[in-house]
Amino acid sequence: MVALFLAPGFEEVEALTPADVLRRAGVEVRLVGVGGREITGAHGITVVCDWEARQLDCRDLTMVVLPGGMPGAANLEQSEQVQRCLDYAAGEDLWIAAICAAPYVLGKKGLLRGRRATCFPGYEDQLEGAVYTGQPVEVDGRFITARGAGVALDFALALVSALKGPGEAASIRAAMQARD
Repeated sequence: MVALFLAPGFEEVEALTPADVLRRAGVEVRLVGVGGREITGAHGITVVCDWEARQLDCRDLTMVVLPGGMPGAANLEQSEQVQRCLDYAAGEDLWIAAICAAPYVLGKKGLLRGRRATCFPGYEDQLEGAVYTGQPVEVDGRFITARGAGVALDFALALVSALKGPGEAASIRAAMQARD
């Protein structure tokens, strides 16, 4: 199961695009609210999450996804449950993905040390030990990072590719852009 964490101030496009695309691919995704089930994003959109963070059992995870936005990423970084799930996912060699400002949460934990990573411009210095590339999306080992809202669809398709293979990601992309 993919846990996509939402904390107050999250970037809506960076959360809802991956949730939508993963579900189109048949991946089990749970929106997990930090601080409750109803979480309001950076642009005033309130989302009703499937679960509250305290309800999540990290042992059920296949992937952790952290959307960016501020103060959303900072709120994720301060969440004990998010930190526990990141520790579990890293220890079990599960997929961990973050976009925009959220890769800094991984950087502060040292999870990106020696890995290629990207993030929203201005957060590069917080990717402790990472090899910052500035690319739209980076995949290095079991870590997927992305620059920001403008590449949310590419980020989401990278998640699908990681979990279901590049063929499925290509099929989803084609289906989403099909013309009459």
